[in-house]
Amino acid sequence: MPNPSTHDYCAQLADVLLQRHWTMASAESCSGGLIAGACTDLAGSSAWFERGFVTYSNEAKTEMLGVDRALIARCGAVSKEVVRAMVRGALQHAHAQVAVAVTGIAGPSGGSQTKPVGTVWFGWATPQGVVSEVQFFPGDRTQVRTATVHHALARLVTLLQSEAN
Repeated sequence: MPNPSTHDYCAQLADVLLQRHWTMASAESCSGGLIAGACTDLAGSSAWFERGFVTYSNEAKTEMLGVDRALIARCGAVSKEVVRAMVRGALQHAHAQVAVAVTGIAGPSGGSQTKPVGTVWFGWATPQGVVSEVQFFPGDRTQVRTATVHHALARLVTLLQSEAN
């Protein structure tokens, strides 16, 4: 069986959210709105996709999501602490029960020894709490961003399905 596509994950996500009468929000940095785009490509998504925040700059993270400037300065925009603040901010600034946030380095420049190109931090918020993790994706900018969207949605589906059991 082939790997599920991003569209497949969006359809599964829609089913889970609609069953619970929940909506979701996204807070995106390195993916630049691609998660929101993938979700809203699905017909009927207005019933479960509440809003997306594209917070590419640090200023946008602060203004739109309430991420503390000092936290960004201390930990860096691509960090566990910042992605957790982003996903919490998305929930606080949206009328949603579920959120996903991503911040990373898509390349081709911007990487470092400790945070190479392809480093992406993820945060997911559900009524059960916040989960975060880091992934390192190989490839060019397009491949990193595509992998980011796919992983963000796949993991959210998995989290929501496991909470239902």
